[in-house]
Amino acid sequence: MAATTHTVTNQVPPLVGYDVFAADRVLAEAVERHLEPGIHVEAREELETLGRSAGSAQAQSWGTQANENPPRARTYDRYGHRLDEVEFHPAWHRLLGHAVSAGLTDAWGRPGGHVRRAAGFLVWTQVEAGHGCPLSMTHAAVPALRTDPALAAEWEPLLTSHVYEEGLRPAREKAGVLFGMGMTEKQGGTDVRSNTTRAEPLDGAGEYLLTGHKWFCSAPMSDGFLVLAQAPGGLSCFLVPRVLPDGVHNVFAIQRLKDKLGNRSNASAEVEFDGTWARLVGEEGRGVRTIIEMVAATRLDCVVGSAALMRQAVAQAVHHSAYRSAFGGLLIEKPLMRNVLADLAVESEAATTLALRLAAAYDADTEAERAFLRIAVPTAKYWVTKRCTAVVGEALECLGGNGYVEESGMPRLLREAPLNSIWEGSGNVQALDVLRALRREPQALDAFLREVGEARGADHRLDAAIKDLLTELADLDAVEARARRLVERMALVLQGSLLLRWAPPEVADVFCASRLGGDWGAAFGTLPHSLDLAAVVERARAHV
Repeated sequence: MAATTHTVTNQVPPLVGYDVFAADRVLAEAVERHLEPGIHVEAREELETLGRSAGSAQAQSWGTQANENPPRARTYDRYGHRLDEVEFHPAWHRLLGHAVSAGLTDAWGRPGGHVRRAAGFLVWTQVEAGHGCPLSMTHAAVPALRTDPALAAEWEPLLTSHVYEEGLRPAREKAGVLFGMGMTEKQGGTDVRSNTTRAEPLDGAGEYLLTGHKWFCSAPMSDGFLVLAQAPGGLSCFLVPRVLPDGVHNVFAIQRLKDKLGNRSNASAEVEFDGTWARLVGEEGRGVRTIIEMVAATRLDCVVGSAALMRQAVAQAVHHSAYRSAFGGLLIEKPLMRNVLADLAVESEAATTLALRLAAAYDADTEAERAFLRIAVPTAKYWVTKRCTAVVGEALECLGGNGYVEESGMPRLLREAPLNSIWEGSGNVQALDVLRALRREPQALDAFLREVGEARGADHRLDAAIKDLLTELADLDAVEARARRLVERMALVLQGSLLLRWAPPEVADVFCASRLGGDWGAAFGTLPHSLDLAAVVERARAHV
């Protein structure tokens, strides 16, 4: 091909070779805000090291390879013996190894652990989101296991280890383990009380044999699983080790791996139990109560994971617009594109700020903060995860046709975006969970309103929104049909309060004018033109 016909011009350099953490001013400010000065310096150094790795060409290559080479189920060996193993590309193991060594399964036992881990999770899953699933469940299994001190003593040091060891071996022979989860069954989905998997007690205290199936078993290559099954005393929680202490593989028949829209690097399986050995976690008949803390922790990770997807999508859109020229100037300088980018940037900032506030509440671990989390987690899970798909789709459009091409990385972000809204309870489940808390736990609503009230008087639009919300909350009769509307308003008021307290004035002004004041259209890029949009866009830019 003649060189004169293939001159490359006006193409954007890749967003690579930068510190993903330090380039995210919103996240860096949140970490400084929520960590004590004595640990902030150490945490920042850790996060900047992780951020440089996340922004490297090598890590980005791992993410691409893990998705281009999805896992394969190896059900039998050549002789017909069951293997029930999952084979991953080496890039998957490199991603997991780096994440575990960075402490992304270790939050419960170190100062500021939840803020540090949430920030690291937000940074590292921008490289590749699929491997965040086993990281999340391993982290979230800790509070469920703590209902049984003996089990916690045995497993918690391995779950929070900074050492990743692939392969199936007895847990006591490994320096670190990963956990998965199996709750849903094909006849019930979210309705776990309709589960049919049976648990028959053995002579040994707390030992059972399970028989049944799981329609979705997350991360089937893990070392252990928390599952729900029907014991004589009712629905109960069990720990299913993948390999028994004597080295024999537990009965864990992988029927198939799910062929999913996104999350391609991660394995989700249908599995059968047939005389599968398990240990009771908590009390018989209290399985939901036992596992609920794990569910709450993974719901928070859905919020953090969605904030990560939004941040990466917005960073790519702003980066592209800062280099791409059209109609006589850079896209980022065009008023209409600036409006779109500012709208996306505010949505991303609101998500990150809320996610880190929830992580800080976990670290505080006071009665008031636990009450706040009871409503704030499902509220944030409902709203932030739903906004993710819209944000990523609009950010992709900022790149035009280039964004629709796989090499840009944007299609992978878009395919991943709906997952967090579905995983651990879809939108209706979250909205109904908020209603349940409103009706049964008045202290949770009190804590939520105290948090929102911290910014009362700072902006007339927030004050009006709080007044309207209180009117909605005063009438909970026949509220189910309007539950989504109510929870959406709760999320927006909470985000507005946080931004008014902690974000630059121009960011809070954009949020309050559009999300609370109603000066906004039905699509991104419809902000009032009189606001300081250029400053909002510049704040979101990842400088290389």
